[in-house]
Amino acid sequence: MSKKAKVVSRFSMFIAANSAAPAPPLGPALGQRGINIMDFCKQFNDKTKQFKKGVPIPTSVEVKGDRSFTFKTGMPPNSYFLKKAAGIEKGATKPGKETVGSVTLRQVYEIATVKSQDEKFRNTPLQGVCKCIIGSARSMGLNVVADNEQ
Repeated sequence: MSKKAKVVSRFSMFIAANSAAPAPPLGPALGQRGINIMDFCKQFNDKTKQFKKGVPIPTSVEVKGDRSFTFKTGMPPNSYFLKKAAGIEKGATKPGKETVGSVTLRQVYEIATVKSQDEKFRNTPLQGVCKCIIGSARSMGLNVVADNEQ
């Protein structure tokens, strides 16, 4: 009867989709925990090949005592989708006081349909996901307007 290897370390980080490499910051984070870096990079790149290269993917990694690992990936963050929809590079430095762009309710709905597939929103209705995205947009300094106002 073999015992399962015990989880000795857990960490989370954003890794660019389809471009994981042993370079910093990923390489040192994996290396200090004794993980085979090239094996991780190969598995991660295979799992994220459906995403556009360079999209930030939230990843949580569990390292076991026998140096094996498992990882889970999520959907890209709301800020990534909102910046793409608004056509901006970064959010406002003083949200609430300055506006850097706007997104339509239709764009918010489209982002919500993609984000609703994420494990974190599994039991959340689409309306709740939309409210979450609208909150993220406002905290980035984006106005949310009706489709015909933009």
